[in-house]
Amino acid sequence: MKVLSVSSEVFPLIKTGGLADVVGALPIALKPYGVETKTLIPGYPAVMKAIRDPVARLELPDLLGEAATILEVEHAGISFLVLDAPAYYSRTGGPYVDATGKDYPDNWRRFAALSLAGAEIAAGLLPGWRPDLVHAHDWQSALVPVYMRYYPTPERPSVLTIHNIAFQGQFGSDIFPGLRLPAHAFSMEGIEYYGDVGFLKGGLQTAHALTTVSPSYAEEILTPEFGMGLEGVIASKAYNLYGIVNGIDDDIWNPATDPMIAQTYSAATLKDRAINRHRVVEHFGLDEDDGPIFCVVSRLTWQKGMDILAEVASEIVHMGGKLAILGAGDAALEGALFAAAGRHRGRVGVSAGYNEPMSHLMQAGCDAIIIPSRFEPCGLTQLYGLRYGCIPIVARTGGLNDTIIDANHAALQAKVATGIQFSPITAEGLLQAARRAMHLFPDRKVWTQMQKQGMKSDVSWGRSAERYAALYSSLVSRGA
Repeated sequence: MKVLSVSSEVFPLIKTGGLADVVGALPIALKPYGVETKTLIPGYPAVMKAIRDPVARLELPDLLGEAATILEVEHAGISFLVLDAPAYYSRTGGPYVDATGKDYPDNWRRFAALSLAGAEIAAGLLPGWRPDLVHAHDWQSALVPVYMRYYPTPERPSVLTIHNIAFQGQFGSDIFPGLRLPAHAFSMEGIEYYGDVGFLKGGLQTAHALTTVSPSYAEEILTPEFGMGLEGVIASKAYNLYGIVNGIDDDIWNPATDPMIAQTYSAATLKDRAINRHRVVEHFGLDEDDGPIFCVVSRLTWQKGMDILAEVASEIVHMGGKLAILGAGDAALEGALFAAAGRHRGRVGVSAGYNEPMSHLMQAGCDAIIIPSRFEPCGLTQLYGLRYGCIPIVARTGGLNDTIIDANHAALQAKVATGIQFSPITAEGLLQAARRAMHLFPDRKVWTQMQKQGMKSDVSWGRSAERYAALYSSLVSRGA
């Protein structure tokens, strides 16, 4: 089976969050099931710099007004199709924002172009290769099934995965002529959304199947609280909605072989984590004592509950804990966390920005990782924590709820607990979870059992890839 995957980012070429990890890992996980995937991504400067000896496969002289070339290249075991369109992607900022952190004003055109290129490939324009199915990811490629529906080309089965419904790609109706869609596409059954153009909404209406990245999130987005205004559209498609939990690349995230950490280890050699712990202490300027190190590796945003963390930071310190925080995001939240570090020198350390090697080291050296998200479609950070014996402390929502077994009395007695869940998702809820961790941490037998149980959890893509392969097959066999 041939599948075209379309995404705005893919690890290891370009990454701003978990979307890239998922889109990068899934094609490799699908190979044992006979699925051949080509992944279409924009030719950002970082992508063009990383790839070697690409082959030009298709010229698109007028891709929504700009010239583009589809390049093909193999990189890190993945077959990539790179949309080389300098007018859209050759910029000094990030994939979505400029150097000052502001959204590019033409993001609608940049990602409509990506979607249209995907639809053209699906229609058979790429010489010698035509996909049986198209898999689009989030709003940035959600117009692929829209173009496939409304353009006069043969339609292929399509899947749209909602990684985070909070990001919808909503733009003013004035952009509609620039999309080059027929007039009747601007309707409730198409991309019209409360008088605006909704990229994600259009994809939800036109894709043949919808997936989310955990079973709980699939249920949550059917409600007004989590559906973000699209719950009605999703409910009308609920018969083709599937919650498939994400996995992680367990070759990259493997404490026994990870080159990014100071000392490799396994469940049988957990004492070796002490070397990584010492490196974390050095990097964040923390006191070298026996108190647990709680880490945070996250975007510093309201969704991720970072305001809750800032509110309880002092209480965690007063209980004897330490905090190591890595991330960037909202300026006010960054300021609040840096202020906490200033008040509690040696107990709270903050490192701004994104640092892949440091995120590995923190999972390998810290005692627990705090994930207080108000909503979390799946989350990968807690899966990394399980793999590395860094006990996840998570809000009871979405994929966090699906992947962590709470250390309640019954689970501890049965020796199946892998972390600590908390609800409600408030400062007091998080503080109570931290108290539970502080109570459990001194009992090395119990804590080690939780670490080992987490480390043997199956967090790979195996079972999830099998479910995706089965979904693909069912769609292809029935023609949509």
